[in-house]
Amino acid sequence: MTSDSSANLHPIFDRVLGRAEKEASLRQRGRVIWLYGLSGSGKSTLAIALERRLHAEGFTTHLLDGDNVRTGLNRDLGFTDADRAENIRRIAEVAKLFVQAGVVVIASFITPLRAHRELARAIVGGEDFLEVYVSASFEACALRDPKGLYAKAKAGGVRQFTGRDSTFEAPAADAPGVLVIDTEAGPAEVSLAQLHQAVLPRITFQ
Repeated sequence: MTSDSSANLHPIFDRVLGRAEKEASLRQRGRVIWLYGLSGSGKSTLAIALERRLHAEGFTTHLLDGDNVRTGLNRDLGFTDADRAENIRRIAEVAKLFVQAGVVVIASFITPLRAHRELARAIVGGEDFLEVYVSASFEACALRDPKGLYAKAKAGGVRQFTGRDSTFEAPAADAPGVLVIDTEAGPAEVSLAQLHQAVLPRITFQ
């Protein structure tokens, strides 16, 4: 008797209804739109606005947000580097399942390290993954501070706070395949229009 539990797994991927049939039924392409950036950069606001706009246009979507996921699926994880990596791995695997069902997934997570984004892209698959860096300086995010986290971190009430105690790696200026949306450059409506314009051709069924 083997102690390797994987020996007892018998996937049925070859027998389940395929992705092509599901996309044809929904008349859309399943994709993952992965928004990341500092807390307060505006990624959740953008994600919510994008989902509402796509829903109004008849698309089937699902939004995965960092705080929501950590209250359920990933409530056992902390904020160490290892836990952050596992957080992203689980989310990416869930997102991949939705894509296989033809759903447009909008993911909103800090995703602080390049290695985390590479992991998510590798799991989902490059063709199905749109990386969106929601850019805003630490100072601008601290002024917005929608959750009061920057004030708490300054007072020592938040450990391993990203951008202050824990590293955040912005994408390289010439990073291929990365959409950069600077939320300091204009109003939210402009950022949404930029994001929507990039997403629409990727999910439109042809």
